Amino acid sequence: MTPIVKNILDKYEGTSPAVKANLARILMHGKLGGTGKLLILPVDQGFEHGPARSFAINPAAYDPHYHYQIAIDAGLSAYAAPLGMLEAGADTFAGQIPTILKVNSSNSWATSINQAQTGSVEDALRLGCAAIGFTIYPGSDHIFEMMEQIRALREEAAAAGLATVIWSYPRGGDISKDGELALDVGAYAAHMAALLGAHIIKVKLPTAHIEQKDAKKAYEKLDASTQAKRVAHVVQSSFAGRRVVVFSGGASKGSDAVYQDARDIRDGGGNGSIIGRNTFQRERHEALEMLAKLIAIYKNEE
Repeated sequence: MTPIVKNILDKYEGTSPAVKANLARILMHGKLGGTGKLLILPVDQGFEHGPARSFAINPAAYDPHYHYQIAIDAGLSAYAAPLGMLEAGADTFAGQIPTILKVNSSNSWATSINQAQTGSVEDALRLGCAAIGFTIYPGSDHIFEMMEQIRALREEAAAAGLATVIWSYPRGGDISKDGELALDVGAYAAHMAALLGAHIIKVKLPTAHIEQKDAKKAYEKLDASTQAKRVAHVVQSSFAGRRVVVFSGGASKGSDAVYQDARDIRDGGGNGSIIGRNTFQRERHEALEMLAKLIAIYKNEE
């Protein structure tokens, strides 16, 4: 274990050695192992957007083995997916990369802003996962049920030695569409995930917009002029950097934008990216090239 990773783990007071060991599995794996930076492949978009919208642009990606292999060949930190996707390659790829079982999911037909539990801690243990992943929607009418659900799942996961990753995506209620990516809302979402006991927090990159009227005064003197400075504020809101924070790759975009996002995450003190569509929707050789460059950026080589 490197001093950097040891320092990160030391900040997780009250956390069992078993959970810390699984956090270390993720932090020490792959080409970024030991650096304190993470690059994770998430493939839950089939649930969220449907198979054609997710995979038709690169048909090889319909095969769950494709994603395992990309994550392994690229030297990523971990691979996150729902139950069926992980199960479809669990034997072939056992032990080759840390996995995160996404235990709740939504779909694009639903009219309520909510997710259903689609996996369990028992499933995660059976599949040899290092962590469970769970999405909350701060702002949704269902947020309080989701908070209670992750409290129970996090307790069960911790008792079994598994880490917990929380996807915190504000939407619904009084939050506008622009507000979903607002700086104050994103920082609040990250802080909420930390308060719920997340070991790794996943949020979206924030814009400079301030959504909450009551928060505007608190943000008057904060310099949010660059994306790196906004990342720094989100990290600060996650217990002053005592929690690992990774940022979503978001919707498909050009390569230069993906690389600039990574530089801003790095420069703002974020712990890395959890990036799906921007890699697996590209052909395999292009995806591997992109992931190699992202790793170089997080290593300060680009």
